[in-house]
Amino acid sequence: MTTPAERQICDWIADRRDAMIDLLREVVDTDSGSYDKTGVDAVGERFERFFEEHDISAWRERNEVYGDAVHALVTEPGDNRKPVLLMGHRDTVFPKGEVARRPFTIEGKRAYGPGVADMKAGLVMNVFVAAAFKALGGAPCPIRVLITSDEEIASPSSRPIIEREGRTARAVYNSEPGRPTGNVTTERKGGVFMRFDVYGKAAHSGGNFSSGISAIGEIAHKIVQIHALTDLQKGITLNVGLVSGGQSVNTTAPHAEGQIDMRYVEPADRAATLAAIEKIIATSTVPGTSAKLEIKGEFLPVVQTPDARDLFVAYKASAADAGLPDLDGEFSGGCADSGFTASVGTPTICGVGPVGGNAHTPEEYLEIDSIVPRAQALALAILRTQAE
Repeated sequence: MTTPAERQICDWIADRRDAMIDLLREVVDTDSGSYDKTGVDAVGERFERFFEEHDISAWRERNEVYGDAVHALVTEPGDNRKPVLLMGHRDTVFPKGEVARRPFTIEGKRAYGPGVADMKAGLVMNVFVAAAFKALGGAPCPIRVLITSDEEIASPSSRPIIEREGRTARAVYNSEPGRPTGNVTTERKGGVFMRFDVYGKAAHSGGNFSSGISAIGEIAHKIVQIHALTDLQKGITLNVGLVSGGQSVNTTAPHAEGQIDMRYVEPADRAATLAAIEKIIATSTVPGTSAKLEIKGEFLPVVQTPDARDLFVAYKASAADAGLPDLDGEFSGGCADSGFTASVGTPTICGVGPVGGNAHTPEEYLEIDSIVPRAQALALAILRTQAE
């Protein structure tokens, strides 16, 4: 059952379906790979213009290497209550030029293009929900919008910003794409991404074999040992997904390197698994080799606390009133920025964006008809936030 104020905001959103698609087309048709600061900032500038067009206060937190963080705030003067935080990233995994190869297109009820679901549609949804409250009022607390720039590379510049904003929020909705089932994400794995280097000694493999020390021989032992740490029952997985090394086929390898993807569910398993990896790296099987380990990036897990469970139950009821009665919560083995806000203790729901699938591939798609009801569900959830 919805109130007149709730119906008004839902109607406002529904009336802007075409405008949401138009904005989505613009931002998808701008290359914004994580390392392309110019492109990432161009997408940020388009959202800044949107905020200006809707008289929403916005500002930029600058970064010299990665894209700038874009902030916006919808509030009444003097309102010091904790805000609801609507969050998302605008970077993609795709290289510069991807848009020229496959720009935004609509085929039937699906839209395609680089980052269309992951997660430019979620950003479009967030800014229109903020605009709805700016136009109509009625929000029970301030609404903060955070648009970050480097999630696809584990948020090296954005993590401290996300954690800072998360600590000041009463609830966080991260608008990663809704699951292909239509569900949202209530729990996620954490992930640690590492590189390790192995050092040996070069020698001619025919004329001076005994003087050589093979880094490739050593890395092979380490890979087997690292993979053996996988414990599927606990949700711990280890994958050495990239390896390289050697100088030539007729030289014992003086160097080799590998990159490790480690995933876990329980925060306590992070330290134990990492300690086991560190021991493997420090212990040589091939005499004379040495190795070093470096953490390149990390995501924290989303663990559903009682407060987060309550937030989800309330969101689910709002989704049902927005025409999504079958929506439920799912666990995901993927990582996201939502882990940073969940880990500072703020109730967090992820995957509340429009529904999509096949992220990070040329087949990435967005279900067009999910844009409006997902935006309405978020708006209703905000409207029903309990005043402090």
